[in-house]
Amino acid sequence: MNAMPLLYLSAADVIGAMPTVEEGIELARRTMVALVDSAELPPKLDVHPRQRSSHTAAMPALLRGADPSGAADLLGVKWVAAFPGNRDLGLSAVNALVVLNDPMTGEPTAILDGGPITAQRTAAVSGVALREWWPRAEGTASVAIVGAGVQGTSHVEVLASVARGCGLTIADRNADRAEDLARIARTSGAFETVRATADVAQAVSEADVVLTMVSFGAPRQAVPAAAFARAGLVVGVDYDMCIPASVAAGARQFLVDDIAQFEATRSDSVFAGYPRPDASIGQGLTGSTPPPRRAGPVVVNHLGVGLADVVFAHSIVRRAVQLGLGTELAR
Repeated sequence: MNAMPLLYLSAADVIGAMPTVEEGIELARRTMVALVDSAELPPKLDVHPRQRSSHTAAMPALLRGADPSGAADLLGVKWVAAFPGNRDLGLSAVNALVVLNDPMTGEPTAILDGGPITAQRTAAVSGVALREWWPRAEGTASVAIVGAGVQGTSHVEVLASVARGCGLTIADRNADRAEDLARIARTSGAFETVRATADVAQAVSEADVVLTMVSFGAPRQAVPAAAFARAGLVVGVDYDMCIPASVAAGARQFLVDDIAQFEATRSDSVFAGYPRPDASIGQGLTGSTPPPRRAGPVVVNHLGVGLADVVFAHSIVRRAVQLGLGTELAR
């Protein structure tokens, strides 16, 4: 029996075969729902390099398909290394690979550059949260993005699809970086207004919807809790870098992508003082959450699960094959 082809997709190949924003949101929704009862994945497996604030993780995942033989299952792993100090060297701060395996034999079938996948699947999960828990009483609502890096760019693309017509503020301690992203957002023509600011607390205090995505480091829980008083929806993709524990504790609902991973991550230094989540995002999407409290915002924190990378990678590989992208590697 001949070995299966092993396909390598570079970052350019991955970008060329990336799902559209709407397709990505649907893939993310499928992932969040699957986490309720159709997936198997452990919390992230970490090692800790010497470089300051560096973080690495292995994220294996299995999604069980409808075929009882396992032929429709998805199997793979993401390996990610985040080194914030790389920016000073002119290098990418986050590097990742996604490896897919045949679910019937375990043979590796594809290796993908995971950097573009990380940015797009994270924003797509935020898109799911925006669609499901948008503070509808606020109409078009005002939105604040905290952090104007790679994640900020991918989130602007999602907001342009799910929140057209809203007022958008982009806040970053680097005013020039905030303005650069604001310029991209204005070019899309999707937003009623777009402004940039270095005053994070003020931007948050004036927003109905807040999305936080700053780089890991110190200090944590850095935005004053009082600044979130107006918000009806708070989405964190940067662990607890911005959102104080008291905001999660006072939430109408506090949801995470994977409760087991959140509990394994929570410590005296990360998510310090945070309550146990009320439910997972998938449980929220399927209507199996406890009754919400009467006051407070909906707080959604997604730490990033390897299953989302595997689901996205599977879709990307299928499209890449159709488009003739990638390089077949010798075994």
